Amino acid sequence: MSRAGTTPWHPPPTPRHPARPPRRAGPALPDDPAGLKVVPARHYARWAAAAAVVVLVAQFIHGLATNPVWEWDVFRDYVLSETIVQAVWVTLQLTAYATVLGFLLGTVLAFMRLSRSPVLQTVAWTYIWIFRSIPMIVQLVFWFNLSALYDRLGFGIPFGPVFWSVDSNSIIGTIGAAVIGLTLHQAAYAAEIVRGGVLAVDEGQLEAAAALGIPRLRQIRRIVLPQAMRAILPTAGNEIIGLLKGTSVVYVMSIGELFYQVQVIYGRNGRVIPLLLVATAWYVVLTSLLSVAQYYVERRYARGADRTPPPTPLQRARRFVRTLRAEAGRRHRPVVPFKPLGDIR
Repeated sequence: MSRAGTTPWHPPPTPRHPARPPRRAGPALPDDPAGLKVVPARHYARWAAAAAVVVLVAQFIHGLATNPVWEWDVFRDYVLSETIVQAVWVTLQLTAYATVLGFLLGTVLAFMRLSRSPVLQTVAWTYIWIFRSIPMIVQLVFWFNLSALYDRLGFGIPFGPVFWSVDSNSIIGTIGAAVIGLTLHQAAYAAEIVRGGVLAVDEGQLEAAAALGIPRLRQIRRIVLPQAMRAILPTAGNEIIGLLKGTSVVYVMSIGELFYQVQVIYGRNGRVIPLLLVATAWYVVLTSLLSVAQYYVERRYARGADRTPPPTPLQRARRFVRTLRAEAGRRHRPVVPFKPLGDIR
């Protein structure tokens, strides 16, 4: 209780912000930001990793140049020989046939899996399951020995009389068996690649096409597949490159492709390392050409999504050459001294 006429006592108010300690006086910053010294970040670990990689690459190149086991003179003698070039041509033929036929059959299988018919879905799924489960070399050996299972192939009424028949060996030779084996194996993987690309297309595209009355086949050919190509091409290009290298498996059928011919040659002269280097060099060249073709095909199908695609390496090189020429012309151009307007007579 407080006495009358006296003011009650209240504690002093607590400050909202506690008192801060005085700041230490630092170096005065210059008024001009250009006077500040910029110190770049130093990445010592990155420099050490780059130096280690450079040393390893230099060691590898030095070993290639100085190790006599590589026998570069033997490599030069065989890399462009007629036998090797013909073997490369056989490899390209097998790759082209299996790619075209495999992707055609794979596209049919993909749309069979996407159909509403349970029979077509089951048949397509079973085909893909079986041919992805069996190794390629087993399939090739099986088709190579098809005549042991069916000595004659004919045409007639199912479960009825045969009107025309022929010896299976005469219609399916060694190259034919290799193409059939590679095609059927490739179709199983191509079907999943195409199916994934079709599923990547928005369903609204088909609904809009159906509302316009476009037939189903034209929807697939003009609307679905062009848009699906952007999702199909990267994986399909990788699969084609794998097929190019996978053609080396047909050596079990004694087909004169690249790897088989290399084996035959080093089996005669015993130069294993340089002949394997010949095969390696050709596979690297062919794979590089396929990669370049894949780049330009992907660029073409990306035009709908990217109106201004980035320049190609060739366009960058041309632009760089034009820039160098412009700089050289500017450097050799005579300098005209400046004269005020009053001095011109």
